[in-house]
Amino acid sequence: MLYRVEGIVIRSMDYGEGNKIVTLCTESGGKAGVLVRGAKKPKSRHAALVQPFTYGQYVYFRNTGLGTLNAGEIIESNHELREDLVKAAYASYACELLDRVLQDEETGAFWFKQLKACLQALKEDKDPAVIISLYEMKILQAAGYGPQLLECISCNHERPDEQLFISPRLGGVLCRACKHFDPPAIAVSAKTLKLLRLFVQLDLQRLGNISVSESTRNEITKVMRAFMDHQLGLHLKSRSFLDQMEKYGI
Repeated sequence: MLYRVEGIVIRSMDYGEGNKIVTLCTESGGKAGVLVRGAKKPKSRHAALVQPFTYGQYVYFRNTGLGTLNAGEIIESNHELREDLVKAAYASYACELLDRVLQDEETGAFWFKQLKACLQALKEDKDPAVIISLYEMKILQAAGYGPQLLECISCNHERPDEQLFISPRLGGVLCRACKHFDPPAIAVSAKTLKLLRLFVQLDLQRLGNISVSESTRNEITKVMRAFMDHQLGLHLKSRSFLDQMEKYGI
């Protein structure tokens, strides 16, 4: 059967001497694995189509399993992301995270649009740490692990005037009276909690310019990383690389 899809390359790997296998996040059909013959050859007309983060139209034939590319056309090369170390690191994390969370046959329209918006925001030089935190929130929500941040997850009461704590393990906020249910729960500033609540409501496609202080950015990153670790439990190579970059101040 012949497929014609718009997709973003979220993984690209060598196959044999001159071929590549790409994994696409498509708007209409979830993830798709496609063999691109001769893509590694210097004069291949498909070489640009297999680069990470490329957004294009792909025409491939597939009965079952892996497809084989017939033709393709680049819509956005996203070369800016590959040419900048920081942007490439964050874009790689966004793609690897999606690759690990999205099942092969799972409808991909929402995931595709969020990834596309994430890559576009990185290209536009918006704060990458904030972008990725918002992207992680969308991933958690779409996977069914969205945190409860408006009221205490234990007693279900809103506590607008008191210190609240975030429990990544329990999946939401705890009031002071209920903090004993998770002693390691994270104390965060009111500003950080307000932004996290905004992230729950905000769509990446509508993201404007968000300017946050370094301390707030660090708190948001810490909280979202803890949510990802406790709720999804994924160990990603790209995440480890980001951690090293942050450690050495890159």
